[in-house]
Amino acid sequence: MKILLVCSSGGHLSQLMCLEDWWAGHERAWVTFDTVDAVSKLAGERVTYAHHPTTRNVPNLLRNTVVAWRTMREFRPDVVVSTGAAVAVPFFWMRRLFGVRSVFLEVFDRIDSRTLTGRLCLPFSDLFLVQWPEQQKLYRSSVLLGGVW
Repeated sequence: MKILLVCSSGGHLSQLMCLEDWWAGHERAWVTFDTVDAVSKLAGERVTYAHHPTTRNVPNLLRNTVVAWRTMREFRPDVVVSTGAAVAVPFFWMRRLFGVRSVFLEVFDRIDSRTLTGRLCLPFSDLFLVQWPEQQKLYRSSVLLGGVW
């Protein structure tokens, strides 16, 4: 299976790194930001760097849509997996054009309200995972995975 892991650097990346037992056995590529922590954590991995900041930044949303198109066309993943944040949005919007499945994992630290990225990616997710029972009440079609750490 070819996995495209898309996330912001920092905590979002750390959450996906916790799933290494799952993704390590598959061909994979990453999309994240060119930051010190991401470069360090993803040394030796196939990485495409996205444009940031992304939060409510329309020019970077457009730039990252081009990144999504190119990455999906070149890597041809079977599934896109993300913990957010906004960098995930164009990949989830575009993935159907390439016949790619998608999995979104809502972040661990947002328990009492929905994230903007979660709201934008939910309609485009084949599987929407949450880590807390309280999050299931916010995302009715979600599946409770439990804590990832």
